[in-house]
Amino acid sequence: MPPSDETAATDSAASAPPPRPLIINRDGEAVPEGLRGAVAAIGNFDGLHQGHRALIAAVREIARITGHPSAVLTFEPHPREFFAPERGMFRLTAEGAKLAVLARLGIDGVFVRRFDADLAATGASAFVGRLLKQELGLSGVVIGHDFHFGRGREGTPAMLQALCAENGLSCRVIAPVTAESEESPVSSSAIRAALEEGDVAGANRLLGFRWFVQGAVRHGDKRGRTLGFPTANVALPACGLAHGIYAVRVRLADGSLREGVASYGRRPTFDNGAPLLETTLFDFSGDLYGQTIAVEFVGFLRGEARFDSAEALVAQMHRDAEQARALLARDAVPSMLG
Repeated sequence: MPPSDETAATDSAASAPPPRPLIINRDGEAVPEGLRGAVAAIGNFDGLHQGHRALIAAVREIARITGHPSAVLTFEPHPREFFAPERGMFRLTAEGAKLAVLARLGIDGVFVRRFDADLAATGASAFVGRLLKQELGLSGVVIGHDFHFGRGREGTPAMLQALCAENGLSCRVIAPVTAESEESPVSSSAIRAALEEGDVAGANRLLGFRWFVQGAVRHGDKRGRTLGFPTANVALPACGLAHGIYAVRVRLADGSLREGVASYGRRPTFDNGAPLLETTLFDFSGDLYGQTIAVEFVGFLRGEARFDSAEALVAQMHRDAEQARALLARDAVPSMLG
């Protein structure tokens, strides 16, 4: 079942501002007073899906009972990016997006530790005794049922519980979380697979909120403007999202929220170039170049297609916009952008 704690993606959790500024502690920085003795959920937290938020709910519960700060310990880059940088990894939440979601979940802070050769070579015992106890000074940890750690992933949940006991740390292991109407436990891999098929609704159901990406608006060839559909263009590195047309909501740099329709793909009618996210905002006029925007994906409209003429494409774009407006009007999935 999904987590019942208020950190699950309910409307109140997703729309309420964080109760306090999020403390972010990185490599080489002294642990600040506000995070000393923290109890921390450990993981990569790519997506911050319902399973991840079950860990954070447990951390908040333990922190409330013990009086310790609540935190998350996460790693950048993702270990898969470190071990195989040439492959490119489809990240559900890049670091900025991950921190943006964590800031809304009511925890005190985040430990961001660099995943490098030294950390990859750290054995399970040193991971607990040196990193968790000596460097971070944690009082306890919370992990998922499938958490592995240490050199060659030698550490198991049972091993972590034993090592924590030896070092005076508490350790709680959280059982798998299954989303409503789903049979398999929620996982980042399942969400990636859904997005790769264009199944935004399925991905959002597993996440518990609308999947979103962030990026700076760049200049394009201005073709959308000549077609009557000006676009805000954002490059998405190593994105596995299915090429196609989507109904979206967009958070602008000034905090305002707009609705629109977005194309992600190679523009086969024109240049078949590098993949690009091109978003048309409804009823909007303004200059967004250079601004960082966040685009939330609400639903899939159709796959990318090549049209015989610009006129045929424009006619379809009008139909896409009409369909997107109808889908957005029905949408009730929570947002993590406010």
